Amino acid sequence: MRIRATAAAVTVSGALALTAFAVPAAQADSGWDGAGLAQKSLVELARQHAPSAAPKATARALAPDPSDAYALDVSFSGVKVNKGKPIVVGTTNKVTVPVTYNVAFGSDPGIFAADFVLGVDLYWNSSTDGNYLATNGPTCTVYTSTATCTDTLTVTPKDELYNSDAGAKWTAEGVAIAPNGEDLNGDVDDVDWNKVGIAVQDGVATKVALQRYARLSTNASPEPITKGKTLTVTGALTRANWDTSKYAGYTVQKVTLQYRKKSSSTYTTLKTVTSDSKGNLKTTVKASADGYFRYKFAGTSTTPAVTSTSDFVDVK
Repeated sequence: MRIRATAAAVTVSGALALTAFAVPAAQADSGWDGAGLAQKSLVELARQHAPSAAPKATARALAPDPSDAYALDVSFSGVKVNKGKPIVVGTTNKVTVPVTYNVAFGSDPGIFAADFVLGVDLYWNSSTDGNYLATNGPTCTVYTSTATCTDTLTVTPKDELYNSDAGAKWTAEGVAIAPNGEDLNGDVDDVDWNKVGIAVQDGVATKVALQRYARLSTNASPEPITKGKTLTVTGALTRANWDTSKYAGYTVQKVTLQYRKKSSSTYTTLKTVTSDSKGNLKTTVKASADGYFRYKFAGTSTTPAVTSTSDFVDVK
């Protein structure tokens, strides 16, 4: 799901919808089996109509503004996006990562209705830019007043990402909506928001990172080579450009050249090489013995670490 912070449109794929819940009979009397709210931005609806106050002891306590929903007694904890690792995305392939979280809830009957929905979204925004990504819908095991949920987040780079989205700038928020029979797929102006319960919990996970997939190559020549002669090692460091859906050189980056003898299993670092204005790498070394050469990039906040395939050199 993509919503640019500067854009006015709010109609996107309804990725927060609840899909299926497994409810052990011995642990709960009723479960969640919502069909979801297709083609609506639940995040946008929740932010527009959520009560400003925190949930009160009485779940049905109405917010003072008639356009606001009441505070739904739902809270999120233990949110993990991609097991805490960066989400690495290339230029074309969709990437789906796991999202897990716990939910605590009160006795509001809307929580157990067929139209109840919940999920997690990632967002970042500044004064000029921003983006939203939402989960696909959880499967939860429901207990008396808590639930454990497994969900997924799918990122489609061509449709959803710009280069500015890279880095550990993303924050997760939990969203739950109990429509209580109100049609949130229809004209929202006809919705009686006082009948709708909403919970929005910000900051359930912070510094979630999206990174631009990187590629690195190594080519040592000439091959074979006489011992003591000069060997030229070239390569290229490129990474996904989400603005163009192509790969482009990652410029002015420090990359190490490593070598291991044919008889060894350990690489040693020979020198550091800086990529040029097109991401190309080039350096020279003296040939000493049969062995393998490779380039290794340590990574940055926006780009993961990558190691090239080794190139074997036969030294005569």
